[in-house]
Amino acid sequence: MAIPYRADQVGSFLRPAELLDARAAGGRPEPQRELEDRHVLRVLARQRELGFEIFTDGELRRKNFMSDFVDAVEGFDLGDAVGRRWQGSGGAQVSSVTGIVTQRLRAARRLTGHELPFLRQHSPGAIKMTLPSATQFPAIAYKTGVTDRVYPTRSDLLRDVVQIVQAEVRALAEEGVAYVQIDAPRYSYYMDPKWREWIRTEMAQDPDAALDEAVRADNACLDGARRPGVTLAIHLCRGNNRSHWYAEGGYDPIAEKLFGTLAVDRFLLEYDDIRSGTFEPLRFVPRGKTVVLGLVSSKLPALESADALARRIDEAARYVPLEYLALSPQCGFASTMEGNLLSEDEQWAKLKLVVDTARRVWQ
Repeated sequence: MAIPYRADQVGSFLRPAELLDARAAGGRPEPQRELEDRHVLRVLARQRELGFEIFTDGELRRKNFMSDFVDAVEGFDLGDAVGRRWQGSGGAQVSSVTGIVTQRLRAARRLTGHELPFLRQHSPGAIKMTLPSATQFPAIAYKTGVTDRVYPTRSDLLRDVVQIVQAEVRALAEEGVAYVQIDAPRYSYYMDPKWREWIRTEMAQDPDAALDEAVRADNACLDGARRPGVTLAIHLCRGNNRSHWYAEGGYDPIAEKLFGTLAVDRFLLEYDDIRSGTFEPLRFVPRGKTVVLGLVSSKLPALESADALARRIDEAARYVPLEYLALSPQCGFASTMEGNLLSEDEQWAKLKLVVDTARRVWQ
């Protein structure tokens, strides 16, 4: 049985200003690596201090939640991008998270090869490693007139991405990583009417057929990684970039298919505001699978009420037994290295709230 990890976190933490400044200044990689090492040790210690039982490096070495793939795989033109309709407030400019595929993809190195050795040496407990869903790339790295010269269809591109992610997931499981999480915001396309129409018109695909293909792809990425002691998870959100978002709508349109067919132990679900809908779709989660309720906002600085969180967990328990629930922020605090619009102190206060509330509810 998978370890419940009642207090969870999605993976990314805010980067300190000195690390961002060092990257902006350029220069030799060794000093930047030493700076990354120091801050990874700091966030590991802070997670332990707060009481977490699963540890990440905060994705501090990445430019964004997808850059482990883009940096390790040849075939991207990082000077080009597909536009997106982000929504939010605060005046921050959203960041580009990937480029355009212009050549056949080839993995030049391991996706997490620059992260895992240091984590294995220094983590105070079980390690969580995060990877982008293969479904990201046909949606945001495929440009008609460019990518179709090497991949005639988006499905052709997806197959090659799956092979690369699948190899990395299997390697992580073989190396004893306790928790592997796929980050898959593209499922929000199938919940939101405007994005379903975009799939139909811009991607020239039937949304329901595309959803089936996406589920098959993520399941294939996890194939071969199942073994005792390894938790496999998927995180679903509606976009997270400088406190902005791009999709809205409850899980209702896809819940039965998504929860019933994704072969994971754990669903990390965004539930921090009205855009996420109700808990009712959780009735389709098979018994024995854990739902991590993303009730704490990583976008906004205001600290949630512990009493309100406990009440919402009780509401969710009407659909999923309490023993199969856990708590986390709704997304990472820095899906891009520039981070969401809150301070590190506010970030750690929210993570402390997650741990404290989990202890209150489950212990």
